Amino acid sequence: MTEMNLIRSYNNWRRYRETVGELNRLSNRELSDLGISRADIPYVARQSGAR
Repeated sequence: MTEMNLIRSYNNWRRYRETVGELNRLSNRELSDLGISRADIPYVARQSGAR
């Protein structure tokens, strides 16, 4: 793994964890308003990390 790939992987992981944390802080009502259930959080966070 090249250094750039390692950095990219780390940044994607960090973005994933930040997104999971932010979404977990929302109430069920707020998540519902966004069209997200608690079960969807890992999927949504992975999509965020892939950008």
